Amino acid sequence: EIYYTEQGTGQPVLLSHGWPLSSDAWQVELKLLADAGYRAIAHDRRGHGRSSKTYEGNDMDTYAEDLAQLVEALDLHDLVVIGHSTGGGEVVRYTARHGADRVVKVITAGAVPPVMVRSDSNREGTPIEEFDGIRAGVLADRSQFYQDLAEPFFGANREGATVSQGAKDDFWRQGMLVNLAAAYDCVKAFSETDFTEDLKAIAVPMMIAHGDDDQIVPIDAAAKKAAELVPDSRLVVYPGAPHGIYVNYQRSLDADIL
Repeated sequence: EIYYTEQGTGQPVLLSHGWPLSSDAWQVELKLLADAGYRAIAHDRRGHGRSSKTYEGNDMDTYAEDLAQLVEALDLHDLVVIGHSTGGGEVVRYTARHGADRVVKVITAGAVPPVMVRSDSNREGTPIEEFDGIRAGVLADRSQFYQDLAEPFFGANREGATVSQGAKDDFWRQGMLVNLAAAYDCVKAFSETDFTEDLKAIAVPMMIAHGDDDQIVPIDAAAKKAAELVPDSRLVVYPGAPHGIYVNYQRSLDADIL
């Protein structure tokens, strides 16, 4: 069972969240889009939030298929898809493989495509050892791990940063809703999935947004490469912005989305 929430009426806009969050991460955007005359919809990925706590299917192909079933169930057309981080990979794969007749625009923010993990062909990527560390942290003490991860996620570890305790607490709260198997398996899904061919297949306009101080998904390995692969793309870089969509970055990004 996939949980979703929707607000407003009009052209549909579907929002896909990052790991280890839920549709709650899009609360501000849901209201802003609804206020602007759109039908805003956000779902909880399988294993996350209020969706079924799955042991199987925690991979990008299945995430995209789940999204396709949700879109079909709601009969969405003239659709705009928006994805943050892992959700960016999800909407890219969905659009390329399932959304040709439904999606008219794609927006990603801090998204994982083309591929995160370092390899001989992706020297700017993140070493596999860092993803192994994420898995180990989730397995050993996920509660403390999510508290620690909130610091670089929002850039709270940068000098002069002012990130509220409430924002960090909400990151932890959403993370604790993910069942362990889904959280663990999703690390492989977001880090090792290669979206190169999916990006090349996107035939609609795409806005690729990224903060240039993203400590989770480095911009050089992600957005800058993705923009070269999508035929009709626009790269929007937010100086000093972190991975988490928060405060000034959130205000600027939301204005650009609208």
